[in-house]
Amino acid sequence: MSRKLFPTQEIGSLKKPMWLLNLVKNPSISKEVKARTRNDAALLNIRTLEDLGLDIIYDGEVRRVEMYEEPVRYIKGFDFAGRIRSWDNKYYNKARVNGPVSYKRNFHEEEFKYTKEHSKRELKVPVTGAYTLADWSYNEYYKSKDDLILNLAKKVLRPLVKDLVKLGAKIIQIDEPAATSHPAEMDIFRESINETVKGINAKFVVHACFSGNDYMALAPQMSEIKAQQYTLEFANRDTWNLGLNDKARKGYQVLKAFREYGYKGEIGIGVIDVHVDEIEPPELVRDRILYAAKALGDPAKIYVNPDCGLRTRSRLVAFNKIKSQVKGAELARQKLS
Repeated sequence: MSRKLFPTQEIGSLKKPMWLLNLVKNPSISKEVKARTRNDAALLNIRTLEDLGLDIIYDGEVRRVEMYEEPVRYIKGFDFAGRIRSWDNKYYNKARVNGPVSYKRNFHEEEFKYTKEHSKRELKVPVTGAYTLADWSYNEYYKSKDDLILNLAKKVLRPLVKDLVKLGAKIIQIDEPAATSHPAEMDIFRESINETVKGINAKFVVHACFSGNDYMALAPQMSEIKAQQYTLEFANRDTWNLGLNDKARKGYQVLKAFREYGYKGEIGIGVIDVHVDEIEPPELVRDRILYAAKALGDPAKIYVNPDCGLRTRSRLVAFNKIKSQVKGAELARQKLS
């Protein structure tokens, strides 16, 4: 059965409802009540994303503290050092590696089982990649950053992904926001992904965003990385003008380079800027999709998503942006039909 053109998906995180945050932080509330409340919040996200029309979903990462801190809590060899600023005036609890890293248990098991039970849509499980975990940590144990990265890939990420696949996960998104922030380290980045997915039968998606460069460091590596799809940030680099010319769609011109370097896989194009509250018109989303399809050379390889997770936007803004994304994808399908 052929897949429809331009399947829509989210990237992962949504802002948690205030009622959930207030309840889980209340020491007088029992663990049982907190667990039921997290389920309620997860189900709300699942149903909302389904109702908005997304083809591939997850639970909004409603059970996770944050994309770095959450996995680090469950990896041996890490100790938290304190909170530091990341971006958008957001902070994360940075850790130091002071011993050999190893896998404790499948820390995404509960959320995956619940999402799988309560949704009939395709599921894409986001996991934080080895390169980003290493890049955002203090390495006080391994001789080199490369050693830390490869040990995380082999001893933490690979066992985690294997356990998720055993539970029925078919699409795994490896989140690597740090991926192209150090262009000279693309070889070890490639190796870390390949070590993570080695011997595992699943579809792998690599997500990178807000790298500070134009992905030209990534382009030569894409065909050598054992991933079937890349979900990348483009809208933040683009104009808000309608049109299918290079000037209007300057944020998507790098897709031509991917093609020139021989990449033949799928691209999840970011059509929604997660740093602003303004809602992209569906017609703008349409034009971004159509330009990307032409630049890559094969409309069937295009998936449609926000640039990154929408946790920095209010829930109302996030859902309105996704609604426009879904409508824009439909307009693009109509145009090609």
